[in-house]
Amino acid sequence: MAGSSFGSVFRITTWGESHGPALGVVIDGCPAGLKISEKEIQKELDRRKPGQSLMTTARKEEDRLEILSGIFDGKATGTPISLMIENKNQASKDYEKLATTYRPSHADFTYDAKYGFRDYRGGGRASARETAGRVAAGAIAKKILKSKAKVEILAYVKQVHEIRTSIKPETVTLTQIEKNPVRCPDQSAAKKMAVLIEKMKKAGDSVGGIIECVIKNVPAGLGSPVFNKLDARLAQAMLSLPAAKGFEIGSGFEAVLMTGSQHNDPLLKKGNKIVTKTNHAGGVVGGISNGMDIVFRVAFKPTATIFKKQQTVTKSGKATKLLMSGRHDPCVLSRAVPIVEAMAALVLADEYLIQKTVQL
Repeated sequence: MAGSSFGSVFRITTWGESHGPALGVVIDGCPAGLKISEKEIQKELDRRKPGQSLMTTARKEEDRLEILSGIFDGKATGTPISLMIENKNQASKDYEKLATTYRPSHADFTYDAKYGFRDYRGGGRASARETAGRVAAGAIAKKILKSKAKVEILAYVKQVHEIRTSIKPETVTLTQIEKNPVRCPDQSAAKKMAVLIEKMKKAGDSVGGIIECVIKNVPAGLGSPVFNKLDARLAQAMLSLPAAKGFEIGSGFEAVLMTGSQHNDPLLKKGNKIVTKTNHAGGVVGGISNGMDIVFRVAFKPTATIFKKQQTVTKSGKATKLLMSGRHDPCVLSRAVPIVEAMAALVLADEYLIQKTVQL
């Protein structure tokens, strides 16, 4: 079963490899007439692209978008939208020794086990560079949600290693997030995070952390029982991201420390809306959105590529030591922020369009 497609009504298929000539995405199911400009998509790609600061990979890619089909005169035509981004700064020679040697905690061995063959240049499809297509598609999904339902999606760095911010998700703004290269809305915590990341980079090591995402103005009723619950779909979307290792929504694992009387969200009438007094559920109950803010968190492991000698084996199973070279992020979190937003937008846009088919 192919694994490069995602979604039902609003469906995407990403294509391309890290060191191929180009990569991109095909989007099917975008409603005709939606106004979308190249500038809007490029803005999101610019947030994800490499080389944004000293804390990210030194690979320099402009990530310039090219629209191949599906958008005419500034509007979606209703036919498949194809978007392409060229790779212009490959350094494939850095990976030649990996043709016969497996990197620890990378997909090298598992791709060989799966296909009996792999593209060892930068990891091929396993590379985080594949996510450029997701971000491009996510920009269109965001436009659907914003223009039709005023949905706003904000992701930000909540924790790097042991440095954590306790900022409340409902108070976070895009200006706060984009004010520093770490993309943490807590400026004091961001400075400490930056120092740690730069320290890890100099040491040839890496760190991970947590990205929190808040989705505001979500209509009630999105999501479907029982296998397509909204929180289950969000979990799948987030855990499909490179380096993602954990997902929790609302109170998440902290719920085990509460009693039922503490965790339940009391229902209230506010104006003409039914709301909850608290939001331990994170905006999803029974797999369906309840109209409250959706709040979830994604845990990302430390970047697998580090510049320290490590124990590994060759394809034949011979023990060896590997010292990596090349250009890599010492922490993926700041560049993962727009990717988390994009995947959340893809899920919500798909569910929004599905909901339009449910009730007459």
